[in-house]
Amino acid sequence: MTTAPVTYREAAHGLLAQAEAELADGDLRQASEKGWGAAAQMVKAAAEQRGWRHDSHRHLFIAVQDLAGESGDPEADRLFASAHYLHINFYENWLGADVVRDHLTRARQFVARLDALPDA
Repeated sequence: MTTAPVTYREAAHGLLAQAEAELADGDLRQASEKGWGAAAQMVKAAAEQRGWRHDSHRHLFIAVQDLAGESGDPEADRLFASAHYLHINFYENWLGADVVRDHLTRARQFVARLDALPDA
């Protein structure tokens, strides 16, 4: 096993902490991007362990669908989509603080679910 899954996993948790700090500071754009980054890093960790591609948004979404099927957790796909709204908000900056907070909650749930998956 390579160290990449651990690195991705550590990055995800660090980004979640940064997202909380950015949200507390009122920087919704940065909080949004850190929330998305955390979710994406966890997908990369799981995909890397399984030998799946994870080098594009497309491959991240495919990996999430495959992980949802593998785990029997259809909510994983919806939670990841919620994190993707955060990514969009980084560019558009149209979500309010309460909405960003809600999507960050879902991103944390997503990270926790992937963190709990057994290693491949």
